[in-house]
Amino acid sequence: MLPAPSSSEAVIAAAANVRADYTVDQGWEGYSAEDHAIWRELFDRQAKLLPGRVVPEFLEGLEFLSVAADGIPDFNRLNELLGKATGWRIVAVPGLVPDEVFFEHLANRRFPATNWIRSRAQLDYLEEPDLFHDVFGHVPLLANPVFADYMQAYGKGGLRASGKGALQYLARLYWYSVEFGLIQTPEGLRIYGAGIVSSKSESIFALESSSPNRILFDLERVMSTRYRIDDFQESYFVIKSFKHLFDSTAQDFAPIYQRLDARADYDPGVLLESDDVLSRGDGSYHR
Repeated sequence: MLPAPSSSEAVIAAAANVRADYTVDQGWEGYSAEDHAIWRELFDRQAKLLPGRVVPEFLEGLEFLSVAADGIPDFNRLNELLGKATGWRIVAVPGLVPDEVFFEHLANRRFPATNWIRSRAQLDYLEEPDLFHDVFGHVPLLANPVFADYMQAYGKGGLRASGKGALQYLARLYWYSVEFGLIQTPEGLRIYGAGIVSSKSESIFALESSSPNRILFDLERVMSTRYRIDDFQESYFVIKSFKHLFDSTAQDFAPIYQRLDARADYDPGVLLESDDVLSRGDGSYHR
């Protein structure tokens, strides 16, 4: 998959040389002034919006890695810091990669990050992850030891699930935790999912809208719940802590897959009697 047309020619050329593991050179020297300007604009508005909304560990990681507003980060520089903190590194990819490749990278503490950045016309929405989503949204929490361990465990779980017809369950876990997860803190609900963190509109919607359900995280409930890829979420799942997330998923998923295969999936906005509901949504946005 080639980068979006907005990327500079040098970055597109770098992405043409795809290795067997789907990685490419980042091509940092090839980013245009417009590419860096788009990063700065996206960074500036999220940096102003997120304090008081995002989990403190995210801001700590952002500061530790010096992911700043001066332009697109060089992956080599980030890797020096990230490697010392948790043993993770970023590898550049030209777009979405096959599931097995993705799991293999995570299982070996490598995070695949897209090397192209959106166009100015796509500031508020794009269909697939770009560099800002991947680096700004995901990488800061990889400096947190517990979350870093969770991501590696997820990758190993994906490798074990390969060929067992269970990938949809793992996709839902990733979606409702890594991408669109909320977390309880002493100060109230906070964001930690990268899909929210990197989106101005969903950063507001996820915490302030009366429309979505906010449900305490339960592994089987999450794995059996479909999600929306084209709009705001109808339900968010809330963890008590990163340790809660790690401990909840540190088990053999095989028996869970068997139970889920035997029953129907749940629609994104449905509430169950067994749910621990933190806030019941009124569905006003999607209705």
